[in-house]
Amino acid sequence: MTILTLKSLLKDYPVFSVNDISKIEPGFHRQRLVEWQNKGYIKKIVDKFYVFIDTEMNEELLYIISNRIYQPSYISLETALRYYSLIPESVYTVTAVSSKRTYLFNSVVANFQYRKIKPGLIFGYKAIQHKNYTYKIAEIEKAVLDYFYLNPQIKTKEHFEELRFNSSEFLENYSNEKLMKYLEMFSNKSLSKRINNFISFVSNV
Repeated sequence: MTILTLKSLLKDYPVFSVNDISKIEPGFHRQRLVEWQNKGYIKKIVDKFYVFIDTEMNEELLYIISNRIYQPSYISLETALRYYSLIPESVYTVTAVSSKRTYLFNSVVANFQYRKIKPGLIFGYKAIQHKNYTYKIAEIEKAVLDYFYLNPQIKTKEHFEELRFNSSEFLENYSNEKLMKYLEMFSNKSLSKRINNFISFVSNV
């Protein structure tokens, strides 16, 4: 198989794996991937996952890559908060949550960080269409809950102020009914107290 043939067959794959290639050509030898990397045709994202060298990187593609290289997972935490314009800082690491262990991939295109949550808390995300692909990202309510759940140290008015949270943007776009429904599913009294204090804070800024 030539690189041009591979590129044609995987034209619908923004990121591809060794397994994807093996389904096309059983018995594919991984040494060819090394050769193609050395020739500048492809680049490795993380072990067993690659993109073609001329693939144009953007935020949406990074989200797709994040979903693909560590499953099950969905975009959340700082990256999702920035996606919804709730925090001002640029996020240089793509953050996600997963029911697998906490992990950080340092790659040539971005850093991909995954924080572990219980399997029963893998909910509250949606699939966003981007060209011919989709990626999973937390709904605005779940992004906030995931963030507070995994950052229990954030609990006072001073901490809330340090977040520089876009209160007006949040209040215009979130559903309090959905937030409370999701919060109940966490069954966490400490989290409930902090979230209620936070909602009171953003409502009176």
